[in-house]
This record gives sequence, C-alpha cells and structure tokens, in this order.
Amino acid sequence: MNELSTDALKLDSQLCFKLYSASRAVIRAYKPMLDQLGLTYPQYLAMLVLWEWQEAAPEQPTVKALGERLALDSGTLTPLLKRLEQLQLVQRQRSARDEREVHLSLTPQGLALREQVGPLKDRLLCDSGVDLDRLNELRTGLDHLLGQIKALS
Repeated sequence: MNELSTDALKLDSQLCFKLYSASRAVIRAYKPMLDQLGLTYPQYLAMLVLWEWQEAAPEQPTVKALGERLALDSGTLTPLLKRLEQLQLVQRQRSARDEREVHLSLTPQGLALREQVGPLKDRLLCDSGVDLDRLNELRTGLDHLLGQIKALS
C-alpha cells in the first residue's frame, strides 16, 4: 500500500470522524447552559424548532412534522416530547379531524424559556473565542455538504 492510501485510512483523515468529534464537542459545550435550563440537547433542538415555527405560522405543528425536521423517529421523539410536557413546556393534543395526528403547542413556560436561551447562547459563543465570520462560513459549508449528501439518497 502506498503512503497516500495509508494516510487516507487513518482515523484523523476521516471527515466523518471530524464531524462526529465536532458534534460531540459542541454538545459538551452546550451542556452547562442546557443544565441551567433543565433540558437535554435533543430537547433543546425540539424547542428551537417550536419557537421558530411559533413565529412563522399561527397553526399548530404536528409531532410528525417535528420528527421530520429533526430527523428523529417516533421511538425517540415520543419520550422527548413526553418529558417536555412533564416540564410544562409543550402540550400535545390529538387532532379533532384525524385522531392519528397530534398537534404541539408551546405553553407560557415554553415561550418564556426562549428569553433565557438568548443570553446563555450569546455567552457560550463569546466564551468560545471563535470568530463569527468563521462560524458562518462553516455553517454555509456544512449546509452545502448536507445538501450534496442528501442528493445521493
């Protein structure tokens, strides 16, 4: 095997490992902030989507739409939503039109939690020392990569 092939097979040469390691590091960095909010990282992502949708449209989103947006199956999403409901951040309600459809709404506590997130998230970004322009470039590059990979399937 030549040197290039050997290097290409090293763990640190794998893009997938770099993405995996970066994801774990970001989640670890978010943990103290999320602990203050009483949320796990997946719960936080669900709340971000619900806050976003609350601003964009008056109709109540469905559990199915949230699962699709977060790429989570019902086996993962149901306990996550049950916990958010126990925390009194969201409410689930079956559709009167179609019993199979479950709608989600934010409670007043769920809406209020958003106000706490901004300052904590800003502090996290500030503490990281990473340049905002670099973060935006990275986000753009990752969006492109995701689009390319999704196009393969």
